[in-house]
Amino acid sequence: MRFHTRKWVKPEDLNANGTLFGGKVLAWIDEEAALYSIIQLENKKVVTKYMSEINFMSTAAEGDIIEIGIDVIKFGVTSISLNCEVRNKMTHESIVTVDNIIMVNLDDKGNPKPHGKTKIEYVKDRLAQKEKEEEGRP
Repeated sequence: MRFHTRKWVKPEDLNANGTLFGGKVLAWIDEEAALYSIIQLENKKVVTKYMSEINFMSTAAEGDIIEIGIDVIKFGVTSISLNCEVRNKMTHESIVTVDNIIMVNLDDKGNPKPHGKTKIEYVKDRLAQKEKEEEGRP
């Protein structure tokens, strides 16, 4: 699992019990899944289609630093399937897991659009390839 984002749990992120509000962490997961998908599919028009069972395993308190990890399960024709883990940065204790998040690639009219991707790509590799192409190298 690659952990991409860290969040600092602040007072406005807490529920009435003084722990991390589940809705807040779900919003962070949804945003992270969207950002990851936008970068992988190279399209700003990506939406959440599905989230499987969400398993709350522990909690976080004010001042804790959490990190959000995303992995690709598979590439579909118009979608990308991800899984996610949110954990405490310092203890690595899992806070939340989501086994399957399906994000759909859209065209300008909001319809599902094939993305042509079959594997994870890294921006640094895309940039290196672009440099080679600009220099006329294969």
